[in-house]
Amino acid sequence: MSQKLESPPAGLLTVDASRPLFGRVNQKYDTIIVGLGSAGTTAASTLAKAGKRVLALEAQDRVGGRVHTVQFGDGVVELGAEWIHGIEKSRVYGTAITNNITIHRQEFDVRVYRSDGALGNAGVFDDLITFCLDAMDEPSGEAEPLGKYITGKLLPYMENKYPELRNDKDFMEEFLDIVNKVVDRHEGSNDWNDATSNSNYELLGGSQEMSWHRHGYKTFFELLLNTYKNGPGWPTLDIKLNKEVKLIKWPRDSSGDVEVTCADGSVFTADNVIVTVSLGVLKERHQALFSPALPDEKVTAIEKIPIGVVGKIILSFAERWWPEKAAYIFQWLKPDKEKYEKWQVGLKDISAIKGSDNTLKIWTIGEATKLIETLPEDVVKAKSMEVVRMFLGKNMTIPEPTGVLRTTWFSNPFTRGCYSYDNLLMAKHPSARADLGAPLTNSEGVLRVLFAGEATDLTHFSTVHGASDSGYREAMRLLS
Repeated sequence: MSQKLESPPAGLLTVDASRPLFGRVNQKYDTIIVGLGSAGTTAASTLAKAGKRVLALEAQDRVGGRVHTVQFGDGVVELGAEWIHGIEKSRVYGTAITNNITIHRQEFDVRVYRSDGALGNAGVFDDLITFCLDAMDEPSGEAEPLGKYITGKLLPYMENKYPELRNDKDFMEEFLDIVNKVVDRHEGSNDWNDATSNSNYELLGGSQEMSWHRHGYKTFFELLLNTYKNGPGWPTLDIKLNKEVKLIKWPRDSSGDVEVTCADGSVFTADNVIVTVSLGVLKERHQALFSPALPDEKVTAIEKIPIGVVGKIILSFAERWWPEKAAYIFQWLKPDKEKYEKWQVGLKDISAIKGSDNTLKIWTIGEATKLIETLPEDVVKAKSMEVVRMFLGKNMTIPEPTGVLRTTWFSNPFTRGCYSYDNLLMAKHPSARADLGAPLTNSEGVLRVLFAGEATDLTHFSTVHGASDSGYREAMRLLS
């Protein structure tokens, strides 16, 4: 990923890629892990702690996958996953607490600003958005597009409680666009009607916005790898960064080793391999990545499970000019929409960041995010600030930003998206996630290729804890 930074990135365990991070170089291992996101790092550390010889290959120059903590402003910001979603039975939260790492709940003081600079009614917006999010978690009976389902619940509620707003066509158009994007952030979808009203996703108990704050989400990976505060790591775990895997040859009809070939020509062998690359990468590369080819049911799962794109624009300033818990919703008035580019009109909020006091974050969704990834960063900064000043400039003195970050999860060839969600097709393919996570064995039933990652978790997909659970699941499959 390419970001313009005020200071060098606090990359997750960025090291000299010419040598392994831990241990000595081995050409034959018990297990090779492909990808070092939450799933891969959990699998690698679980196996290494059990004394297995493990090689972890990561295509990028850092550990973390779709978690990416960087130094920015006066602290750290998260380009990927931001919060621990729930604390009950959470491997992520449990890891933090076990190691005496303080986790804070992020709270927001929400205000609404209209594009003419006037204050909107935050109480009404809070009530309506909360109603819509609660509707997401209610059983819907027959599956239908999530946006259609929520709207069907919302309109009678507004008819009874806010009849004037319900009959205000311009307000309804704008509010539904706002809540569409809020839902998309929760689901990971590109549009709320891409998602299903009958998702199998299950929330963990407790707050959904628990923050690593100035520790950064990178701390989770440091704890797993035993490198937190200069820890020694695991002696039987070798990590190689900048090692893009090009081919995984597995012995379906024989008792030979699994052979993993990297883009630089290096070849490694092991008894088995755990593949943890993102669903987006599997969609793009599975045909070339595996030999023999994957079975039909796994290919169908890869094709049918969707993955969306959620992005962030992060702005830093010389000093904070907003309240500590600021979260501002942008309510566009129809005449103003016509003056700006479509992606700018899709900017619906800006909020404070827990890990850096002088930075603000704007969420982006779907096709607009893909477009923003292609624009020069100075254009993204300038046009984002046009929007910010239009909404907030009449009430606050807004200085020029000192820096900008823009995520590139879709254009990044090693992610090709953010996280998976359930769509209407999942009703026709109810076993898709289980099929995606099912291991491949040779003719004698010996485990050869295993699969982990958030998209393989049946109920906690799209989360760091779901990804971590899947890595632990596959490690224990081997250990048992």
